[in-house]
This record gives sequence, structure tokens and C-alpha cells, in this order.
Amino acid sequence: MTGSEPQRAAGHDASQEPVTRGVALLRGDPKTAIRRLSGPMIIAMLLMAIYNLADAIWVAGLGADALAGVGFVTPLFMILIGLSNGLGAGATSVVARRIGARDREGADGAATHALVLALVASLVLMMILILFLQPILLLFGAGPVIGFAQEYGRIVFLGTVFFLAVQMAYAVLRAEGDTRRTMYAMAVSSVLNMVLDPILIYGAGMGVAGAALATVISIASVMGVLSYWFFVRRDTYVRLSLRSFSLDMHTFRAILGVGLPASLEYLLMSVMAIAINAILVTIAGTDAVAIYTSGWRIVMFAIVPLIGIATSVVSVSGAAYGAREYAKIRTIHSYAITLGVLIGMATSSLTYFLAPWITLLFTYTSESAPLAGGFIVFFHTMCLFYPFVPLGMFSSSVFQGTGHGLVSLGINFLRTLAFIILISYVLGVTLGYGAMGVYFGIVLGNILGGSVGFLWARLFIGRLMHLQGEAESRKKTI
Repeated sequence: MTGSEPQRAAGHDASQEPVTRGVALLRGDPKTAIRRLSGPMIIAMLLMAIYNLADAIWVAGLGADALAGVGFVTPLFMILIGLSNGLGAGATSVVARRIGARDREGADGAATHALVLALVASLVLMMILILFLQPILLLFGAGPVIGFAQEYGRIVFLGTVFFLAVQMAYAVLRAEGDTRRTMYAMAVSSVLNMVLDPILIYGAGMGVAGAALATVISIASVMGVLSYWFFVRRDTYVRLSLRSFSLDMHTFRAILGVGLPASLEYLLMSVMAIAINAILVTIAGTDAVAIYTSGWRIVMFAIVPLIGIATSVVSVSGAAYGAREYAKIRTIHSYAITLGVLIGMATSSLTYFLAPWITLLFTYTSESAPLAGGFIVFFHTMCLFYPFVPLGMFSSSVFQGTGHGLVSLGINFLRTLAFIILISYVLGVTLGYGAMGVYFGIVLGNILGGSVGFLWARLFIGRLMHLQGEAESRKKTI
């Protein structure tokens, strides 16, 4: 139940060389670590979310068909980002655990293995996405807007290697508690993208292709910044060295043990988006897809503070698990959820009152103005979504941080497939509540899935502490 990674790393002799501020923070008070590591991540992710919104806002000016075309590419793009974030979670978990166990050499090796894994995976995924883009989009139901969808998707997926490599570098920085540099790099990407969007979409007359190219250029530029830090300046705690890379299957298995399930979690999110799109197309047409996919960007923007906290929970719980300080994990879980629920409630209130003004972001032209009513309905319904997100999200982060990726996957499988998709179909199609029923299906499914995740995590943490208590009792007896 407790895994083998901490035991393996703990046997390594602790290094006496000085640690960075981030590493010291990881090994200190967990509440302080969560707050201080989350802050820069929240700022960085807000900037990333803003540029995602900027894409949608600028594309909205091209009309509902262009917006829907980009929307049909979104599930595929989520697979790409999901794989990069998933492998990143695996890297963060393993590196943080080895840092917690004071195994610096092992942390260096894990980080380099993660980068190699990302480079190989990106090349394979890029070829698949480029070669089979059209049939996949047609399968998703993008026929009426296939031109826009292909034009956007082909350019975005040519940048696959940058998306995976950048996320892996972010993961290593998070694992060593250096979220400030992650914030700086993500800020560069976001600002550059927002500057390039209007220039390429309208100034250069490239349309949706301009939005895609802006995204690729911005992420490639950030790769240059990160490469400088890791390979030229070399002042990070964890060192990356492709020249000294030596294959270690145990390290690959440790990364993939968390990374693959985490990637599949994002794949489940893509499956959910595809299924919701399909249901909406059937009962309300492509306008409903435009509302859902664009409105979901607002939802993702609104939960950015929660995602920032979740990434910190992976690092802090991983370090605590590596150090075998299981009481800290209980503190991490409880504190993060309390903080997250309060943030979720505040977000709900703001979204409800600001819904008409948020809607204007997507309906400022005559082509998209008829969608205004549908957007407001979507945003008001999603107000019930936010307070329950922390229950499942932070519970999954604890399982990822401690190396139990399959458990996290199981929780998200229940949430997306068994709850959200099923309930959305029943309410929207079977009971005939239309788009409104689909939106409530997302809310109810999230509540049920989050509750299961919370209970599962509490049982897991309780068992960890029980086993540790038994071990300490045996030592005292001896």
C-alpha cells in the first residue's frame, strides 16, 4: 500500500551540500509550502488561461463556425496537453520523493529520464496527430466546419515537441520547489501569445491559422528560456544532463507509474469533451458546441487557483512521502481542501454576478451575438461546479504525489465516465432537458466523483499512519 519508492531512495546517504530555498520549503511546514508554492503557480496559470481565453475571444470575431472549428480541435489538443501534464506529474512525483529522501543523484537521474521520455513521446504523438487529423475530426462530428478545424489543428500539432518538453521542464522546477521560475517562463509564453494573436489573426489576415501559429511560436520561445536555465546557467538544484544519460528502467517505471495514469486522466477529460460535444450536436447543433467549448475556457480560467494549489500538493506530498512523514500528508490534504472550497465558493459568487459581462467576450460581433443567452445559462449553471472541484482534484494530487497514480486514475474514471457523461446523457437526451440538462450533468457528476475521491484519500492516509504507528510500536518493543 505504501509503495517501494521511499524505501529505495531512503537508503541513499544524505548529501551535505547546501539546498536551494525551494527544497528547504518542501521539507518544512506543509501549510507554508502549499501557500508559497501555489502563489507563483496561480499567477503563471492565470496568465496561461488568459491567453487561452484571448485565442477564443479573437477567433470569436471570425464567427461561430470558426469558433466551433477550433472547439472541435480542443479535445485533441487536450490529449496533447494531458500527456505532457501527465508525464510531468510523474516526473514531479518521482523527483520530489527523491528530494524528500535526500537522494540528489537519484533526483537528477529521474529528471533526465523524464526529459528523454517526453522527447520520444512527442515525436510519436506528432506523427499520429498530423497524419490522421482529418478522419479524427470527422469522427468527432466536425464535418460542417472541417476547414477551420484542419487549418488550426495542423499548425498547433506541429509544435508537439515544444509542448511536451516545456511541461517536463516545468515539472522538474515544481519538484524542487522553484515555482517562481516556472511563473516567469509561463508569463513569457502568455504575453507573447497575446501580442501575436491579433497581429497574425487579423493584421496578417491568417484567421484561425494565425491563432495556432501564435501558440506555437510562444511555446517555442519559452523552450529557449528553459534550456538556458538548465543547460547554460545550470543553477537549479536538479541537474539535467543528456550527455551522462544512462538508461535505468526502474526510473522509467517510476515515472510512468504516475505519468501514464495521470495522462489517461487527461485523456478521460478529452473523452468527456468529445462525448459532451457529440451530445450537444445531437440535441442543439454546432452553436451549442461553440458555447460549451468557449464557456469551458472560462471554467478552466476560474479554477486556475485550484490547479495551482493541486500542483503544489503533488510536490509537497511527494516530498513528505519520500521522507516518510505521513502525518504531513494528512495536513496537506485537509488544508488544501479547506482553502480550495473557500476559493470555489468565492468563484461561484463572482461568476454568477459577472455572467452577462463575461458573455460579452464571446458575443461582441453580429455573427456571435445570437449565442449570448446560451452563454449566460452555461455560466450560471457552472456556479454550482466550483466548490466541489477541490474534493476530487486535491485527493488525486495526493495519490499522484505518493506514487499511486492508478488510484488517481480510478477516481477520475468514475467521475468522468461513470458520472458526468452518463448523467449528462440521461438529463440532456433521455429526459429531454437539452443543453441545460447536459450542464447539470457535468455539475452532478463532478459532485459525486469528488466525494468518492475525498473518501478514498482519507482512507489511504489513515492506513499510512496506521502502518507507521505499528512500525514505531514494534521498534519500541524491540
